[in-house]
Amino acid sequence: MLKTDPSQWTDPRHIAGVEAESRAAEILRREGYRVLEQRYRFLRHDIDLVARQGRTVVFVEVKLRKGSQFGTAAEAITGRKRRELVRAASAWLQRHGRPDDLARFDVVTFDGKQIVWLQNAFRPGWR
Repeated sequence: MLKTDPSQWTDPRHIAGVEAESRAAEILRREGYRVLEQRYRFLRHDIDLVARQGRTVVFVEVKLRKGSQFGTAAEAITGRKRRELVRAASAWLQRHGRPDDLARFDVVTFDGKQIVWLQNAFRPGWR
């Protein structure tokens, strides 16, 4: 799934990010979702997790924050980031989707020790 070996990474933020994505993927699996992709890339944009449950394809952004000095993890998902996620999700659906698929955008945040899964966190076109 990852293009490079995380054991070779030196930036602790990248390592923590991959660990958070893996934890989020496990949460989805426990709830009956099948994780299809981790770190799906389209041009310069990426989606942390792509999962499926029935007809619903869930595009998940994972955010990790150790403290609140720069805001919460959810606050880091700006309008620009949402537009990038929608663009990458559209490309994924065109390549891998089924005609009757429904798309949903979720956010899993790790704020300190608190984990929050925001289902249907935003819809395309929301500001």
